[in-house]
Amino acid sequence: MSFEIKRGRWVGVLCAAIAGVAAVLPLGAYAEGFDTEHIFGFMIGSDVGDVGEREFQSQSTGRFAKDGGRYRALNQEMELELVPAPNFRVELGTSFSAYDINRVPGFDDRRQLSWQSVSVDFRYRFLDREAAPFSMTVALETRAGRVDETTAAAVRSYGTQLTVAFDREVIPNFAVAALNVSYEPEWTRMPRTGTAEQDATIGVAFGLMARVRPDILIGGEARYFRKYEGIGLDELSGQALFIGPTAYFQLSERSRLTATWSVQAWGQRAGSNAALDLVNFERHQARLVYGLNF
Repeated sequence: MSFEIKRGRWVGVLCAAIAGVAAVLPLGAYAEGFDTEHIFGFMIGSDVGDVGEREFQSQSTGRFAKDGGRYRALNQEMELELVPAPNFRVELGTSFSAYDINRVPGFDDRRQLSWQSVSVDFRYRFLDREAAPFSMTVALETRAGRVDETTAAAVRSYGTQLTVAFDREVIPNFAVAALNVSYEPEWTRMPRTGTAEQDATIGVAFGLMARVRPDILIGGEARYFRKYEGIGLDELSGQALFIGPTAYFQLSERSRLTATWSVQAWGQRAGSNAALDLVNFERHQARLVYGLNF
């Protein structure tokens, strides 16, 4: 299924949404202490929620600019999060995607809207920073997709992302730092040709958030990725460093909003001397996350 996407619409809608919500933020204070579960944008915190907690989350992710032409990709994911036992969280999700690709080298031109994937995410917290020097959580997300997240081609893909998340309050009740280490293998088959391929991405990310108001946190994230051909990290395809700001708003006792933007500050594709890798990664990435406890 396809539809016409107006030029520049996605970026404008995302920026307008962030500005609009920020303009009507409540003046009351809701936050006490740090709950790092959702305060970061592209990263994850070590907290997993309280037993019995249920939450709906809407996550919109935009990726813009490739090596020439016009490239815009928007992924809309809806998730249900449950905490059935202490330190253990389960998340079920499904996503839709929209693409506007024109004259990008190596890509077919596409304008389409599609149902993309389903996923399940398990997280277990092994260490709590209230009883240890830092918190540590292991997250395992498995997903099955029918649309390639980069080219928008019809595929059958299966991927897993293993993430180890650490965080610690560096200044009590004011600033918290987080570290993520991840490994993401993926298997992809092209139904039309029957060909199959494997790749893997490893990443290290660092984030720092500071409380500027009881209900507002401001900070940033730096993320470094290396993409390989083969799930065993056989041959390096490219690498990239993303840096950008993140803001977290506690809208009410039950609702929250996180907004983040990252730009590829440095990158290098294998076999190229260019200062950026715009083949394996995008120039800009943005994310807007809204959550509601019920």
